[in-house]
Amino acid sequence: MMKPKRSAAAALAGLLVIAASTTALRAQDFPDRQVTIVSPYQAGGTSDIIARLLAKKLGETWRQPVVVDNRPGANGGIGVNAVVRAPADGHTLLAIASSALVLNPLLYRNLGYETLRDLAPITRTGFVPNVIVVNPAVPAADLKALIALAKARPGTLNFASQGIGSNGHLTGLMFAQRAGVDIVHIPYKGSMPAVTDLVGGQVQLMFDNLPTVLEQVRAGQLRALAVTTTRRTPLLPDVPTVDEAALPGFDSSAWFAVLVAKGTPERLRAAIEQAVVGALNDPEVRQKLAAAGISVTGEGSAELARRIEVETAAWKDVIGKAGLKID
Repeated sequence: MMKPKRSAAAALAGLLVIAASTTALRAQDFPDRQVTIVSPYQAGGTSDIIARLLAKKLGETWRQPVVVDNRPGANGGIGVNAVVRAPADGHTLLAIASSALVLNPLLYRNLGYETLRDLAPITRTGFVPNVIVVNPAVPAADLKALIALAKARPGTLNFASQGIGSNGHLTGLMFAQRAGVDIVHIPYKGSMPAVTDLVGGQVQLMFDNLPTVLEQVRAGQLRALAVTTTRRTPLLPDVPTVDEAALPGFDSSAWFAVLVAKGTPERLRAAIEQAVVGALNDPEVRQKLAAAGISVTGEGSAELARRIEVETAAWKDVIGKAGLKID
């Protein structure tokens, strides 16, 4: 009478082993076709630099094509919604800046997504300081002189940004609040057209990611007055921080991350995390990112989720004081 029970138990155990083996095999076989990294900005910006370096290294690791798909608009929102709507099978990744994850939900009334409801964190990829840069025609040799000029001419200095709700926009708002100045925001559709107009003198200053303006600063086309992190950057060692130059405690950086659609199976998310962190730790990738002013931070999914929650709370105060909302 016991034999049938033992046979049934053995059969069940066998099925479980087969199921586990099949699951492991599916994870090992991932990806089985082209992977797309959605970069929701124009080509040439910091997030796009990271996306393209990752695409090259991941393509080598996975032995499958990995392509970057630029989908600019709505401060990254168009690209995010494209990833949210894509099949949650791990073959569509999102390489994005922190502003779309942290700032957009605080700013937009009709965003179309909620960060941690609709996206699954993979890892932060890197961070950069913002740099306060001015056109050389602006009569301000340092940050204190810029603040004095803005106070003497309220509402006449224009600062460009990558777009409404971008990290550059909100860093500019934080600066204006802390310095007690009235400067006018001019939004662009991405960093590159904004930097072009800044060099051309159509706008006077900008709070932009270091990699985007480093070449222009070194060429003398822009003047760097301060970096927005609490430590100086080795790429511009003579440029002070905002903290030491004029506004103690000022700290604002832009960071970048990879995420996938929320419904992506956990085993695939783990495989993607392992591959992306491995790519970030590759010496060649690290060297190229460092040369562009990007510090690598491949911390994993748990730390990325925590950071999104912490920074959302911090920026909520800045946005509330500004009374900023976007339809």
